[in-house]
Amino acid sequence: MAEKEKKCEIDYSKYVDAATKRIVYGCIGLVVTVAVVVFLVWAILHPHKMDFVLQDVTIYEFNISQPNLLTSNLQVTLSSHNPNDKIGILYERLDIYASYRNQEVTLAHLLPETYQGHLEVTVWSPVLTGTAVSVEPYLTPALNEDINAGMVLLNIKIDGCVKWKVGTWVSECYRLLVNCPASIPFSGQLAGTGPAIKDQLAQQCAVDV
Repeated sequence: MAEKEKKCEIDYSKYVDAATKRIVYGCIGLVVTVAVVVFLVWAILHPHKMDFVLQDVTIYEFNISQPNLLTSNLQVTLSSHNPNDKIGILYERLDIYASYRNQEVTLAHLLPETYQGHLEVTVWSPVLTGTAVSVEPYLTPALNEDINAGMVLLNIKIDGCVKWKVGTWVSECYRLLVNCPASIPFSGQLAGTGPAIKDQLAQQCAVDV
């Protein structure tokens, strides 16, 4: 009788192991298939990074005082062109600010989230301000020298996130860094009471995605 009971015993563990392996292999196969499809779509469409141009800069106030405090008020106009004819671009969390010699001298301004269709151009005109922004002590003499010389090089920078959109598929977020140099002619410090300085630039910006 004991021998018959032993013959009726079934080793279920091997069936469980086999089912587990099939599930694991199926999941791996699905992930690989999706990755290959995404790669092929990416390779075939080959998205090109957008073109940014700094159109102009209008400075209403730019005044440095002791001890090492800079007050500024400026409006910039810049455009972005999507060179792709099959890929849309989603701009998210774009912070724009002005810097002088790699130090941020205005508060970051958040640009509105924007979808840019195929071959479209988007234009932004934000106002950038900074009230009594502390600058490094070594920058004060350099900035005063530039102002007295009649030319100040500012950099208008963007730091944010972009996504590529093809049909209903949207990519993950990619960090976007934009740097637009702007050489501004000065005849002296602006205290906010005189006429504004507007410089037409049409300056191409460096873009890194």
